Amino acid sequence: MILLGDRLLLTQITTDDLDFICRVECDQNLWYYEDFVHSDVNEVREEYMEKIEEEGERSSYDFIISLRDDKHNTPIGLAQIWHYVDHRRSWELGFSILPDYERQGYGSESVKLLLDFAFNQLDAHKVIGMCNSLNTRSSAIMERLGMTKEAVFKEELYWQEQWIDQHFFSILEKEYFAIVHADSEQ
Repeated sequence: MILLGDRLLLTQITTDDLDFICRVECDQNLWYYEDFVHSDVNEVREEYMEKIEEEGERSSYDFIISLRDDKHNTPIGLAQIWHYVDHRRSWELGFSILPDYERQGYGSESVKLLLDFAFNQLDAHKVIGMCNSLNTRSSAIMERLGMTKEAVFKEELYWQEQWIDQHFFSILEKEYFAIVHADSEQ
């Protein structure tokens, strides 16, 4: 499966992507604001193999981010969406862009593609995103794309030997389609 953006391709992961995924998931620098980062490459490989081999209705979707005009499809990041609460039709999203590609709008476009996928293909009622309160760039992306900061979970994350707040963002199906409708009229 491929999600096609203006400048990006989000391609559903395959076994050919496992080395890249393991490198990304175990890179402390890419997940600087997270309270947990994988350190065991074999665990990551096994976890993603299970996801790749999952049959039937999926509980998560993982995508390699690459530039649309790159004929080699060089990975520049990872975008993910997974069930948050299945029976409520809510999904959670996450993403990471490699440092060489940061601050160029690729994070925003990745999130926009995930939101479109969630509401148009997964029949989502709600999509959420969470981030360390100090991760102002992730917060800004979610707000810019119409997600609302619904909550601040006080001292939710034990990060760098201190307790840090976590921001909780969401967007409802009706809010998403109102934004899409407004954008199409411009």
